[in-house]
Amino acid sequence: MSIRQFTGKRLNEYAENYVVFDLETTGISAEEDSIIEISAIKVKGHEPVAEFNTLVNPGTHIPAGATNVNGITDDMVREAPGLREVLPDFLSFIEGEILVGHNIQSFDLLFLYRAAEELLEREVANDYVDTLFMAKACLPQLNRYRLTDISAFFHIDTDGAHRALNDCVMNQRCYEHMGKLHHNEEAEICPQCGGVLRRRNGKFGEFYGCTNFPQCRFTRNV
Repeated sequence: MSIRQFTGKRLNEYAENYVVFDLETTGISAEEDSIIEISAIKVKGHEPVAEFNTLVNPGTHIPAGATNVNGITDDMVREAPGLREVLPDFLSFIEGEILVGHNIQSFDLLFLYRAAEELLEREVANDYVDTLFMAKACLPQLNRYRLTDISAFFHIDTDGAHRALNDCVMNQRCYEHMGKLHHNEEAEICPQCGGVLRRRNGKFGEFYGCTNFPQCRFTRNV
């Protein structure tokens, strides 16, 4: 299985039960870089009920660029377990749950798929909600859609951003806020990719365009 293949579906919904998760890594390449932190919060009935949180020893040097982003150093992970040790516990934690995360389709899930395949010869088949796409649909007034931007919009504390558990806490609260907005609107779904269609103005008048643009270029006349 290629790590670029998705076995779960991207959902566009406000789930009552889910696991929000986040990874910190040594870099941005899902094919070459390594996971150094895994965190998750299990939510039932819209309320957090359990946490998963661990540093991971990647068995390699953590580049300064990564440390500058997430603050994780070689010394911090020196006594931490390796990914082969912690991954089965994490997969058990998320088993059967909808996954929620920010930009997970293009980042976190790719790391997770690769790790599960290479270390355990397993697929990760969870359906998921990517809050990046949800934010673009619910909050068109924003200029940027980083997790910190969305948190600031909802007046959520962003202290400790870019550590995995802190990002999970922020994103869980953002998801609940956006979910309520989303729940009160009838979102139209893109027939090509499953994203949300948004009404836009173009050179030839109004039209519906996919919020996954430019990856998806589906349009429909108003």
